[in-house]
Amino acid sequence: MRSFWRKAPLDQRLRIGKRTPMFPIRDHNPSGRTPYVTYTLIAVNVAVFLAYWLALRDPNALGYFYFTWGVVPAEVMAGYGWQGFFTSMFLHGGWLHLAGNMLFLWIFGDNLEDEMGHRLYLVFYLVAGILASVLQVAADPTSQAPVVGASGAIAGVMGGYLLLFPKARVDVIFIFVIFFRIFAIPAWAVLGVWFGVQMFSGLSTPTGAESVAYWAHIGGFLAGMAMAVPLWLARGGARFWQRNLGAPPHPEARYVMAKTSIPRAGRK
Repeated sequence: MRSFWRKAPLDQRLRIGKRTPMFPIRDHNPSGRTPYVTYTLIAVNVAVFLAYWLALRDPNALGYFYFTWGVVPAEVMAGYGWQGFFTSMFLHGGWLHLAGNMLFLWIFGDNLEDEMGHRLYLVFYLVAGILASVLQVAADPTSQAPVVGASGAIAGVMGGYLLLFPKARVDVIFIFVIFFRIFAIPAWAVLGVWFGVQMFSGLSTPTGAESVAYWAHIGGFLAGMAMAVPLWLARGGARFWQRNLGAPPHPEARYVMAKTSIPRAGRK
């Protein structure tokens, strides 16, 4: 197993989460109270990443670290390495991996925490992350590639958000070669497309051939939706959507593009 780490490039040793060229940058629904748990999770993820990323400069040492604290399906099926189900949620494969995950958590986590309450939201997040890894192991039980990242837990947050706030407006940036545009799109479209991409990729990519933990994303998303159902029913189910127009029960934020102070040069 260790020789696997010495021979394989680092980017081939990990299963991480990746985002599409269409990605959200903010929503229009600030939470009604301070999302302490979301902020704490972001801070812990960043602190843990900095601690090992700056300390373990040798690629082999870093690889062994991931191998020890990530979820390795082959080890789990052999009856050990269970600690990875928890610790892998706080590990990331690089700066972009970390930044992308924390952006998604910052956008979607605050409203879910506001609706659930701090303690229930924390339990929800951790359970979604564990169940995400369980499905990844079930999908590829012989893999020796460690699964790392908060993507599964954050996918659970996204699934819960979709159920509770399907019509919340989310600003999404689309990249067209060298240009980009920002559009305000309902959450059901943004998250629905994201989940569709994960399903298509997971079903069309042979197990063992990908470096992205698609099935962890799928498992986390479905687990998040399922765990949010009791809260949704307690709030009235479809009546909850009607009462709040499918968005969080707070005034919607309005973002206006500020005018530039640079003078315009007209034609003579």
